[in-house]
Amino acid sequence: MVTLSHPVETLKQAHQHLAAYTYEIIPVEKGYANRTLHINLENYSITEQPVTQQMKDIFTGGRGFALRLLWNAINDDTQWNDPENALVIANGPIGGLTAYPGLGKSTVVTLSPLTKSVIDSNAGGYFAPYLKFSGFDALEITGKAPAEVFGNLIIVIDGDSGEVTIETAPEENVDSHLLANQLAEIYGTGKRGKYGISTVTAGQAAEHINYACLNFSWYDVRREEMRIKQAGRGGTGRVFRDKGIKAIVVKFNSLSGKVNNPLDMFMIRQAGKRLNNEISTLDDSQNQMRKVGTAHLVEIMDHFDLLPVHNFRFGAHPDHSKIDSTIWHEQFTQGANDSCWAGCTMACSHGVDGFPLQTGPYKGQKVLVDGPEYESVSGLGSNIGVFDPLPIVEMNFYCDTYGVDTISFANSVAFVMECWQYGILDAEKTGGLELTWGNAGAALEILHQMARGEGFGLTVGQGTRYMKHYFAEKYDADPDFLHDIAMEVKGLEISEYITKESIAQQGGYGMALKGGQHDEAWLIFMDQVNNQIPTWDDKAEALHYFPMWRTWFSLHGLCKLPWNDIQPENNADTDEPNKVPEHVENYIWLYEGLTGKKVTADDLIAQSERVYNFQRVFNLRVGFGTRQHDYPPYRAMGPVTKDEYESRAERYDKQLKEEAGIDPAGMSTAEKMAATRNFRYQRYEQLVDTVYQRRGWDENGIPTLEKLKELGINLPEVLAVVQNA
Repeated sequence: MVTLSHPVETLKQAHQHLAAYTYEIIPVEKGYANRTLHINLENYSITEQPVTQQMKDIFTGGRGFALRLLWNAINDDTQWNDPENALVIANGPIGGLTAYPGLGKSTVVTLSPLTKSVIDSNAGGYFAPYLKFSGFDALEITGKAPAEVFGNLIIVIDGDSGEVTIETAPEENVDSHLLANQLAEIYGTGKRGKYGISTVTAGQAAEHINYACLNFSWYDVRREEMRIKQAGRGGTGRVFRDKGIKAIVVKFNSLSGKVNNPLDMFMIRQAGKRLNNEISTLDDSQNQMRKVGTAHLVEIMDHFDLLPVHNFRFGAHPDHSKIDSTIWHEQFTQGANDSCWAGCTMACSHGVDGFPLQTGPYKGQKVLVDGPEYESVSGLGSNIGVFDPLPIVEMNFYCDTYGVDTISFANSVAFVMECWQYGILDAEKTGGLELTWGNAGAALEILHQMARGEGFGLTVGQGTRYMKHYFAEKYDADPDFLHDIAMEVKGLEISEYITKESIAQQGGYGMALKGGQHDEAWLIFMDQVNNQIPTWDDKAEALHYFPMWRTWFSLHGLCKLPWNDIQPENNADTDEPNKVPEHVENYIWLYEGLTGKKVTADDLIAQSERVYNFQRVFNLRVGFGTRQHDYPPYRAMGPVTKDEYESRAERYDKQLKEEAGIDPAGMSTAEKMAATRNFRYQRYEQLVDTVYQRRGWDENGIPTLEKLKELGINLPEVLAVVQNA
């Protein structure tokens, strides 16, 4: 358990109430609270707005609601750190049910300090359901706290009493592992105690870096401690702290399986019963999510040459077994309560208990570390050359409590380590840090510098897109080489998979709305391993369907893991096993059971397609959203360096001869690399053309007016953006 640095009464006595708002508590209706909450920190105003039927019909909920609120809040020239930039946290109509696994997701939307465009990110925990049950489908925060209270404001939403307050909390520690527990001690006073509390926090680093995350908490009854999940992508935590917020607290003590007030609970229970039985009987023989979670992927990725090693240069490493799932099975506490939302039998939110920290301000303390999950293991491990679980766990802890996205941090460190290898950086430029592959101590020092707001860590904390331009200008480094090895799309560092041999996944990263994240499409196995989408039309169809399907989860407050990380025993025998048809049917049952509306799978896709195209136009409105932004770095497409090519020379030579029609005999490695690059860029252009056509976009990646009308999102302000592009 965390030991608090100050007695609870001392913390409470230092609080000052600045504003209060009382609202009527009304029941949720078919998954909707039918209100949104709006807070302007400039003048401490607290208001509510109704959710109209038109808003439900067009934007559905969750990410859709958040995007619409952000659109209305900003101006065309708003920057991420302007007061009018809104930080929006939304739930979703299905979210909050407890009869089916994975229904506790929050979605955060804002203008990103990292990408300078619209970002969406999601997190588990109890916050989103508690926010809805307290009376609101979304929370929108604008403005910035006045100087005298800046950085110490907390927002408290009390769903038990129907009151929203803005308070100061000057004595609480800003780092999340302490702050979440301090706030639970103060506000966890209802009949369910700390179990009735959820918080949103960031940490010290969120005041300084562009890829700071937000931490969403829940109370682990068995461990008697608050645990956290991250909305990691795009710098949501930076916006949070830039507004002067220390925390958001939501309090709700009347949780039950029926608070969502669904129309047909029997249908929902039938879907839950079917999936829960699969998890109980099949998980141990499939992915062992309940034992190691997503960390089971390490050895699989290594086997298929997909594990990122040394800044995505290589896809496998002989030492991968030192950080594979067998190690995490030993590190993770087994048999504990590892569900991050009530009723989720997937139970994949594992943790390392009593971990003794070796560095930083908490050195010598034993802490609970959430995860690491696959992205953190591969990013903080193989991608920076660390094959020791202990520093990976320590980096994971400090990333979380400081408020640092592990993916962006790992890719940024990998980028500077490669710059070190090629002589672009040296000890003088890094302030004495020796950035050799595998130097976990240097990586940890970068993290601590980020928290302190000093040193080379501040540079690394601005992200790879910033650094590739900065190093070219300041150190006269080759800008083309830096562009090739900076593993980001649209400014967002890509998640931890090698994509050189999957052009569909290259498109999945390149054309993803927010940048290089796989939550839109993970097509590597379909494309590279199983050859299930061989033609351009097949790939384009996959790059239409899967982004739309995965978007649907974010509209409704769902985790995607129960969809395909556990599968029915006969799934391989279905016509489209990658869609997991039985689970799609489950989601239809959930939606119909909640709302009473009869729907098909196509109806669900249509919900997503409306919001997806709206977000594409939103990107266009803020200066992005066109073809030039839809390209991954070349390393995601092919070999950048000589050692990369020669490590797979037989493969690349064969591809040149059989696919490009070029005989590599007698060619130098440099000549073969140039021919490979030209061929792969040509293929990517063909992919983009085909995907745009399938999505109903023009050759520049802009949704056509006909497409917007077809989807029913031909709102005047939306059409104006497209017409003026």
